Amino acid sequence: MRSKEVKLRALRLSDKWQLAKLANNKKIWDNLRDSFPCPYSESDAELFIKLTTEENPKQNFAIEYAGDLCGVIGLIIQNDVYCKSAEIGYWIGELFWGKGIAANAIKLITNYGFEDLKLIRIYAGVFEYNIASMKALENSGYKKEGVFKNAIYKNDKVFDEHRYFKLKEF
Repeated sequence: MRSKEVKLRALRLSDKWQLAKLANNKKIWDNLRDSFPCPYSESDAELFIKLTTEENPKQNFAIEYAGDLCGVIGLIIQNDVYCKSAEIGYWIGELFWGKGIAANAIKLITNYGFEDLKLIRIYAGVFEYNIASMKALENSGYKKEGVFKNAIYKNDKVFDEHRYFKLKEF
């Protein structure tokens, strides 16, 4: 999957060093769920890469910008009556911020979710202070669905979660 200089591809074991280097950043962790390791080691990267190789269907991808691994994006397909919905998650290494990479990657994986995975709804939850992520979603055609008050507990503080969504066009 490719758009301009942004490409999504399968993660490879050879990505381990670069993945760990980019992900081992508290500024990234501050915008993600606590299950994302901090500090982030090469063994964390290796474990994650191995898990992605077992996915069927494929749900997590490396984000490349101008040939460099710069982040990760994925879809979490929901269960039961929500099986046609997925939550999108992503992060971009700090060196690559402000280049429009996230918006392009979001467009690519959204298309993949709708076309290949046959999803009808994709959504994202964003911590109230992550304005850049909100803009990336909006620039990718996502709409704000609502604000979940006091829904996030991160770094010993309570925050709102802004929920975005996009529907497949029929």
